[in-house]
Amino acid sequence: MTGFSADWLALREPYDLAARAESAATLDLRGMAARMRRDAQPLSVLDLACGTGANLRALAPRLGGAQRWLLVDHDLRLLAALPSAFAAWSSAQGLVLRAEAESLRIEGPDWNADVRWRCADLASALEAVPFADAQLVTAAALLDLVSASWLDALFERVQKAKAAAFFALSVDERVSWDPVVEEDEAVHRLFAAHQRRDKGFGPALGGEAPAMAAARLAALGYGVTQSRSDWHIEEMTMLQAMIDGMATAALEQGPGARALVRAWQKQRRASAPRSCLHVGHMDLLALPA
Repeated sequence: MTGFSADWLALREPYDLAARAESAATLDLRGMAARMRRDAQPLSVLDLACGTGANLRALAPRLGGAQRWLLVDHDLRLLAALPSAFAAWSSAQGLVLRAEAESLRIEGPDWNADVRWRCADLASALEAVPFADAQLVTAAALLDLVSASWLDALFERVQKAKAAAFFALSVDERVSWDPVVEEDEAVHRLFAAHQRRDKGFGPALGGEAPAMAAARLAALGYGVTQSRSDWHIEEMTMLQAMIDGMATAALEQGPGARALVRAWQKQRRASAPRSCLHVGHMDLLALPA
């Protein structure tokens, strides 16, 4: 599975939070949590490809009430960073954090979460992940990295657990720059093709992921709601990271287009102080019948 650095996850988190706020009014996560809880027990949440815990930081306050989270990732370095990431966040938000050797408890104004984590390779060992106890299965920025067959295997396990599902921040191929430059379209075609390369789960769905996930879950009898959760980027550090990342991906996909891609990268970096980038994402909430 393709890895992501803690630095990149930290850089994108503020943009993810702003994007999630765009979809919050449409997706009633607190109502879903109230529906899925059993006998006033904590809501059991399974977070796939958790990274440094950004999905919990975004969702736990929105879910409300008592929660029990299991965070799963294949990267031991990211899992090792979880305690410090949650400590910094809890301090900044005025939350109470109690840490033990392999677990945390976080207490907010109207919610609390007991947090554990586990290392597992989601690409090759999905059967090792304990879906059975989950009432909510969630992930952020994951579905566009996986294949259709892996998606079916995931949804089979979600359905068997009779769990709800919430998948945030899946890219959907909407990318636009303001102002436009001549090479944008050519570079974006290469970038979109690169997004469909195998990321360890088989041929990636890329921008097809939101529509395919919605259709697959609806076919399983789920009630599906989707909402846009787009990035709007004007800040220089993130713009330059996106420009360089797109250029690198485009060159990997089309080595013969080197002159075009480098010219685009140079022009985009020069115009970054006057530019805005919009990257389309979708959030998806699915409720069992």
